[in-house]
Amino acid sequence: ELKKKLEDPWNYFLGRDNEALILPENDDEYYGFPPSKSFVFHDPSPQPLGSRGFEPLFSYARGGLAEAWTGGSYPFNDDELADWPFGLKELLPHYGEVAKAIGIGGARDDLAAHMPLHDGLLEPVLLDDHASCLLASYEKKKQKLQARSFVMGRARLAVLSTPRGERDKCQTLGRCLWGCPNGALYTPAWTLRELLRHPRFEYRPGLKARHFELKDGRAHALDCRVLDGGGTLKVKCERLVVAAGTLESARLLLASLVRDGESPPELGGLMDNRQVLMPFVSLKMLGRPWQEEAYQYHQLAMGLVGERASDYVHGLVTTLKSALIHPVVQSLPFSLGTSMKFFREMHGALGLVNINFSDRPRPENRVFLEHHEGMARLMIDYRPEKGEEQKLRRTCRRFRGILRSLGCLAPRGMTHVRPMGASVHYAGTLPMKAEGGPWTLTPTGRCRALDNVWFVDGSGLPSLPAKNLTFTLMANASRIAAEDFS
Repeated sequence: ELKKKLEDPWNYFLGRDNEALILPENDDEYYGFPPSKSFVFHDPSPQPLGSRGFEPLFSYARGGLAEAWTGGSYPFNDDELADWPFGLKELLPHYGEVAKAIGIGGARDDLAAHMPLHDGLLEPVLLDDHASCLLASYEKKKQKLQARSFVMGRARLAVLSTPRGERDKCQTLGRCLWGCPNGALYTPAWTLRELLRHPRFEYRPGLKARHFELKDGRAHALDCRVLDGGGTLKVKCERLVVAAGTLESARLLLASLVRDGESPPELGGLMDNRQVLMPFVSLKMLGRPWQEEAYQYHQLAMGLVGERASDYVHGLVTTLKSALIHPVVQSLPFSLGTSMKFFREMHGALGLVNINFSDRPRPENRVFLEHHEGMARLMIDYRPEKGEEQKLRRTCRRFRGILRSLGCLAPRGMTHVRPMGASVHYAGTLPMKAEGGPWTLTPTGRCRALDNVWFVDGSGLPSLPAKNLTFTLMANASRIAAEDFS
């Protein structure tokens, strides 16, 4: 129906150069972004960049990287906040504040012991048939599965199950990948739309921040490049709150110190969630029709519980409901025509678990400036922790065993370890500490070396649990606003 209505359906679904296609010989990633989301990763003014062991992504879009997120909103618990200068008690009201503002659905289930309940939770969106089948299998066997330190439940999603203001509830249109036409799936552009109505708010598009000008340990102006027509513009500031994303915030700080004549530091402690993609087939769903009219991203979440908070592994279960071809079909040892016949029978049974691992700050994982061909470029160094490969193998074996218990098969050779940087959960370069050196933040996000500069993005996270961090970034920004700016 949508293809019939669109003037250019080819470009909408595939892109002018078929860039949305992930072909069988491509073993880098299983899924790509549709052309309608390409603006999220467009850099209008690229700057020099180098990286080792890390494949970074940046966004200069209105609303940033979260314009392409999947809605996962998972609060951290007290154990996961053990290295932070505050605990869940201080953060919990702000989880509720954010949930009320953007709309988050969830349920009181077995995951609640590991994902604290907060105010503002809505009813979750309707489960598709495949997810319902998996959850029913878990309920039947959960006593044995919990004895294996496994829990499963409804995903916490920033998706409306009831209308809210200009945003309609999820109408199960099956268009989530290309951008929800009803606004049910929250993105930051909705908050920006609300802010634009405020008489004291001003939004200035078309500028790219280069550095801030420093004097006597204070920032007094933000220096920007004008993208349309060139030139520069200075924006004076009394207080500067930086939320440009961990890597871009680091670049701004380091470039500012160079402009001030200082030797910029190396910012250690960069973190990211390692992710492993595990395709699977649910045997009970073979031959059943695929259900395109459903929320397309993950509807279930699962966790493997370890002895320590840092051992907790977070899994997101996506059942295949879109027009995308699942990676399983690419490996079938048949002709294209035969493979497609098999695919039609398997479509409703296919799914993917996105397994997320926690990370901790290590000084060798750093962000710094270096001179390259007469220019200062941002350099990113990342090395995985010792023993990571063995840990990934052990965890993947456990997940395959759990999927078997749920009536699923996960082909061993198809498990894909994503490169560091792929999750875009970057954090830790300017950690919040109760006490610390100049390139740390106070518990309310103020940079100790600069009296009037705050960092409220992932830069300040002292550790990185396995869960998606976006919801916690929002809640922490709300907490800082209430404590330092009210």
